Amino acid sequence: QVQLVESGGGLVQPGGSLRLSCAASGSILSIYDMAWYRQAPEKQRELVAQITNGGSTNYADSVKGRFTISRDNAKNTVYLQMTSLKPEDTAVYYCNARLRTLTVSATRYWGQGTQVTVSS
Repeated sequence: QVQLVESGGGLVQPGGSLRLSCAASGSILSIYDMAWYRQAPEKQRELVAQITNGGSTNYADSVKGRFTISRDNAKNTVYLQMTSLKPEDTAVYYCNARLRTLTVSATRYWGQGTQVTVSS
């Protein structure tokens, strides 16, 4: 029933910007922390940024100062604003959210992933 729908991926030149969005839908009672992960080919999935229900944020060292995570609780949506993109940022980006429904306790859910390619 719960679904995370991502959008905003695409091709961008080095130094460019891109904003990813992830909207959660379903019989959601509460959303706790939300996060963005990424996975490059043949590499392990890594945490990029996360934001708690209280608004506290954490970033991977590789993206600090360039990426900004935010959320709109009214829309059950989390965003990832990416600037000064580098080729090494190329990866499939996944949305993740820990949430609970009216009848199911807190559980983590994953989005389907969206491709971000940084290349000239």
